[in-house]
Amino acid sequence: MSKLTSKIAIPIILVGIFAIAVFISVDYENLDVGFYSVILFFTIYVFFFGLSIGQSFSSPVKKLLERAEELSKGNLSSRVYLETKDELADLAKAFNKIAEELQTSHDQEENTEKSVDIKVRARTQALEETINALEQKVRNRTIELQNMIKSLEKFQGDSTVKELELANLKKQIKSLENDVNKKQKKKEKIVEAKIV
Repeated sequence: MSKLTSKIAIPIILVGIFAIAVFISVDYENLDVGFYSVILFFTIYVFFFGLSIGQSFSSPVKKLLERAEELSKGNLSSRVYLETKDELADLAKAFNKIAEELQTSHDQEENTEKSVDIKVRARTQALEETINALEQKVRNRTIELQNMIKSLEKFQGDSTVKELELANLKKQIKSLENDVNKKQKKKEKIVEAKIV
C-alpha cells in the first residue's frame, strides 16, 4: 500500500471503526449474534471501502508522478490520460499541455539549430571557395613571378655576355684605331719624306 493510499484509507477506516464503536456503545446490553455479524461485515466493508477510495485517488496521482519523472528525464512524448472527470483530470490536461509545449519548444530549437547549421555550412562553403580562389590566384601569380625571375636572370646573363662582347669590340676598335693611327702616321711620314 502506497503512502497516499494509506493517508486516505486510514482516516476512512478509523471513522468506520469509530462509527461501529458508537453503535456498540449505544445499545451494548441488547446486542445479539446477528448484530455482531452485521458489525463484522460492516467492519470489513469499511476496511475495503477505505482501501478502494485510497487506491482510486492515489492511482491517478501515481500516473501523474510517473509521467512527470519521465518528462524530467527528457521523454517529451510522455502524456497522462485519466478517465476521471475531476480536478485530477484537469491536472492531467495541464500536464499534457505543458509536455506538448515543451516538445514544441524542443522541436523548434532543433529546427533552429539545423537551420543555423545549414546557414553556417553555406557561409563556410562560400568562404572556402573564396579562399581557394585566392590561393589559386596566389599560385598563378607566384608561377608568373618565377617565370619573370627566370626571364630576368636569362636577360642578365645575356646582357653580361653582350657587355663582354661589347668590351671586346671596344678593345678591337681601339686596337684598330691604334693600327689606323699608326698607319696614318706612317703614311704621313712617307708623304713628308716624299715631299722633303
